[in-house]
Parts: sequence; structure tokens; C-alpha cells
Amino acid sequence: MSEHRPVLLTNARLLDPVTGREGPGGVLVAGGVIRDFGHDVVAGSVADAEMVDCGGNLVVPGLVDLRAFIGEPGEEYRETLRSASEAAAAGGVTTVVAQPNTSPVIDDPAVVDFVLRRARDTSIVNIRVAAALTKGCRGQEMSEIGLLKEAGAVAVTDGDRPVTNAQVMRRALMYARVFDMPVIHHVEDPNLVGEGVMNEGEFATRLGLPGIPRAAETIMLERDIRLVELTGGRYHAAMISCRESLDVIRRAKHAGLPVTAGVSINHLTLNEMDIGSYRTFLKLNPPLRNEEDRLAMVEAVAEGLIDVIVSDHNPQDVETKRLTFAECAPGAIGLETMLSAGLRLVEAGQISLPRLLEAMSGTPAKLAGLDAGRMAKGAPADLIALDPEMPWVVDAAALKSRCKNTPFDEARLSGKVTMTMVAGRIVHTYR
Repeated sequence: MSEHRPVLLTNARLLDPVTGREGPGGVLVAGGVIRDFGHDVVAGSVADAEMVDCGGNLVVPGLVDLRAFIGEPGEEYRETLRSASEAAAAGGVTTVVAQPNTSPVIDDPAVVDFVLRRARDTSIVNIRVAAALTKGCRGQEMSEIGLLKEAGAVAVTDGDRPVTNAQVMRRALMYARVFDMPVIHHVEDPNLVGEGVMNEGEFATRLGLPGIPRAAETIMLERDIRLVELTGGRYHAAMISCRESLDVIRRAKHAGLPVTAGVSINHLTLNEMDIGSYRTFLKLNPPLRNEEDRLAMVEAVAEGLIDVIVSDHNPQDVETKRLTFAECAPGAIGLETMLSAGLRLVEAGQISLPRLLEAMSGTPAKLAGLDAGRMAKGAPADLIALDPEMPWVVDAAALKSRCKNTPFDEARLSGKVTMTMVAGRIVHTYR
């Protein structure tokens, strides 16, 4: 495909998640942006355009994943920018926000600049950076938020490490407000987690495993909302997992506070019973909850109370997962399966397809201040073609990520991304 010739995507069903409008048509792409789209954009309507037949598949904005761990720099054996981008492209994710808890931690403008430069050289999708909220992600001393934003960071977070010091969190929210930076926080009280490894309840007792109470999440979330009231800072709860947290988020939104919330695709489509006989790929942080909590999360996404769906992509190598459930590292890969797993909810009639796509594209892009996740004239041509009914079986060995710790291994899914376009360039095709 020539980078200079316009590209015309034809024979497509266009779906705009923001408006919910759906219908046949095409998309004209030139100079890396969307020049035109609609029912009257058809083959032959633009001279000298390169034609790409989408075979009647859906064409929608590419996904934006706000929470993915990429090992580079320092832990390339887990994931590189290149391998993560290939997995993302295969899953329809055109923009990935990388987490800061690498080695070294992304808490310095020079490291932000290095990651962005490295991504431009090696990645086939857009890589953005969430810089560390505190130095070293240790929760003790606030990072230089203004300088990190100037270097290109789109948010501040300590990844999967909560900031337990309320004074540090208060100051961070105050400074982040000055620079209009969202603070993304992992809501978990480590003291209440203790030695827990899965959801506290009857099933954990049966397995003989120490549990993690829901209060570990809700207490930290309640504290953070109080601090938002004090500071007015933009706050995003990275991932919530239980019904009680929904009540906290609902009250905050009703009070008009600048609060948003996310949930991982794992907590929407799996529950604690899927752990079965100590399946370590399903040890996650936060832990999988019971079916009632899962259904509550699904309903909250459908009604818009939960704003964002993330992959929580967290590659772990064989050595850290081939241990007992209590001793293995938490985390699962998810970039390549996030959309297909989400389509299970659409098939079940629990979430509409436009709402699912909005929570995976336009809303996370808006939260991070990115020009992405939308279908509009002049918008970046980050698009995917999706066959929502194509069946496939997840083969961990065939996934693009360096690590293979998928909770969906051998799962039967429907929905496959047949093409991914980033800035007008096709970076992935599936036939």
C-alpha cells in the first residue's frame, strides 16, 4: 500500500460508537487522517484511490487501552514495545497507554522521552505513556508532574501500586489539577489485602486460600473521593471490581466531582469460579469476584456508571506463573483478546455494541486527552475492520505477546479483527 495515495475502505458497515449511527458506506483516508466517510463514499467515487474491500465487515474507531504493562525498558523478556504493539494491532487496539512501573520507573522526563522515541522506532501502533505519580512508584514523594506532562505523559499513576499516604495523594491531586492531568489510582489497601490471593468468601475457603475482602478496595476508594472533594483534581479509579465500589462512584458523580472509573475485561467476563483447580493465569489484581459482582460491573458499564474498559495487560513469564496459586505472580495478558471477550456481553444482550466500543475507544481517549477513538472528518485514521461473528479458539502459543499467560486459553470466542489501520497505514490483516 502506497503511503502517498489516498486509501478508500469500501464495502463496509460503518459504526460510530459516539452517536450509535450504523450503516453501509466507506471511508476515504489521505495524509493519515479521515477525509470523508458515509454511504456515498463508494468505489469509484475518488480518482486514483487505493481500494480496500472490507467484505461487509464493521469499520469502527480503533480501541484505546488505558492500562497495559509493557516491560520495556528493563523487562523486555516479559514484553517489548514491538511485541506489545503487534498484540495490540491483532486485537484492534490502535493506542496503548503504557504503565510506568518498568525498570527504571518512568518517573523522569528523560525516561518518558526515551519510551516515546523508542516506540516511534519500533511500534506499529500508537504508544502513549502514563508517568509515575510518585518517585519510584514508592508512594512517598510526588513526581514532577508538570515536567512529565511537558515530556509527553498523558496521565500519572503508580500502576498496580496504591498510594497509601493520604497527604501525598492529596498533594498529587492538587498539583495534577494545576496541569490538568488525570490521576489514575489502583484502589487497594495493601494492609487489608495482607496475604490474600483471591476473593474472600466461601470459594476461597473451600480452596484453602487466604481471601482479599472487598473492603480493601472500597475503603481506599472512599478515601480518594474525599481527597477529590478537598482538591478538585481529576481522578480515575483504574479498576473497580465489586458492587460496593459502584455505590461510591455513583455518589461521587451525583455530587459533580471529576471522577471516572474503569474495569478490566477480565472482571466483566470471568468470576472467581473460573479459577477452578488453582488456575494461576486467573490470579489477578484486583481478584476475580463472585458472579453477583461481575453482573453488577456489566450493568454499570451498560448504564455508563463505569466509563472505561481496559485489558489490564500484564505479561508474566512461565517461571513466575509455574508456582502454586498462592506464590505465583498476579496478572494476565489481554491486548489481543479484550474486544473478542467483550463481544460475549454483546451476544448475551447485556451491553450494546456501540456502548462496548465507546468504553474501549472514545471515552478512554477523552480521559487521556488524546485525539483518538472517534470517526470524524479530520480525525486520525486509526480504524479497525471487525467481523463480530467470526468464531475462533484462543491458542496461547499463537498470540503475539511474548508471554502466554492468557485467562482465555482454549476459549471459544466470536469476533475477529480483520484489519487494523494506524494513521492511514494498514498494520494488521487477518484472513
